[in-house]
Amino acid sequence: MNLHEYQAKRLLAEAGVTVPRGIPAFSLKEAINQARELGGPRWVVKAQVHAGGRGKAGGVRVVDSIAAVEQAAQALLGKPLVTAQTGPEGQHVAALLIEEPSVLLREFYLALVVDRASARMRFVASDRGGVEIEELAREQPQAIASITIDPRVGFLPYQGRQLGFAWGLEPAAVQQLVRTMQAMARLAPQLDALMIEINPLALTAEGRLLALDAKISMDDNALYRHPESDELFDSTQQDGREITARQFGLNYISLGGNIGCMVNGAGLAMATMDLIKLHGGEPANFLDVGGGAAADKVTQAFKLILSDQRVRAILVNIFGGITRCDLLAQGILQAAREVGIHLPVVVRLEGTNREEGLALLRESGLALITAEGLDDAAAKAVAAAAG
Repeated sequence: MNLHEYQAKRLLAEAGVTVPRGIPAFSLKEAINQARELGGPRWVVKAQVHAGGRGKAGGVRVVDSIAAVEQAAQALLGKPLVTAQTGPEGQHVAALLIEEPSVLLREFYLALVVDRASARMRFVASDRGGVEIEELAREQPQAIASITIDPRVGFLPYQGRQLGFAWGLEPAAVQQLVRTMQAMARLAPQLDALMIEINPLALTAEGRLLALDAKISMDDNALYRHPESDELFDSTQQDGREITARQFGLNYISLGGNIGCMVNGAGLAMATMDLIKLHGGEPANFLDVGGGAAADKVTQAFKLILSDQRVRAILVNIFGGITRCDLLAQGILQAAREVGIHLPVVVRLEGTNREEGLALLRESGLALITAEGLDDAAAKAVAAAAG
């Protein structure tokens, strides 16, 4: 689960990281009031969306009057913001962050991420932060430093001092960097965070290190331990189908193709999408209905897939390991009759009682296309979508 910048900064500030003064606003009136409360001659109006590249897309505006705050807020609130990370549809702007501006001398990049290869938390850092960090990582990977945290001892101050002196910081700023990294290292396990990113971590004219922008991503699998996540979750930043899927215990991600996929098991779902691509098709979604694939879940899965107007065919790929294939077939038939499917549906069953399940599908009288094997199923689904 991704957090907005204003949420991430609040959590970082509570952990001891220095952030600029700023107040979130959810309406035009609030934006004006927050600017007046902050005071000063200039403000930064920042659109709050779960995507990077806001500055280049016009989502971050520096203004020098209350009237300009109002104009910026009016231009952003309630509108989609299209960045390099959102796709052409953009992300809905439901909140703004009104913030005091800062005079910067240098910009750095600092992130704490889960490194699955080493099963460790790892700091990723660069002395060249800002909007071009992705290009820097691709073109000059040697400019990116990496610091692994040993879970037995945790983050050690000397690791931060080494980084700070390598960046050429003055001793006082080095100590601020160490405190910032210590705070991030404490906060990550408290939030079950997959990533805490500060970009840029800015050195100001006064010699302070400021978290000028921040992102936090929490592990969805650990949200049950965080009741506060309900308040942090922003439904406007997710596809409505993904929210519905979560309510029914389904794992759904919209992908934009025209072949709806319903599969039991995440690994099998990935393989299914790969085979569709191999045969020249485009999957409309990732959808894992779980190992049991009970009839009610199958019904909801069909409803989710059919709610996507781009879908032209559906591929059901079920491996009957925990549940018998004949019971799975009955669930598919029940769901198909209840939902009223009018698109081609390709079904591949494998596992216990496979033949009995296929027989039920053939004798149902419904327009279901059975397949022998995953490759055959993918080819038939692509052909059906094209037809």
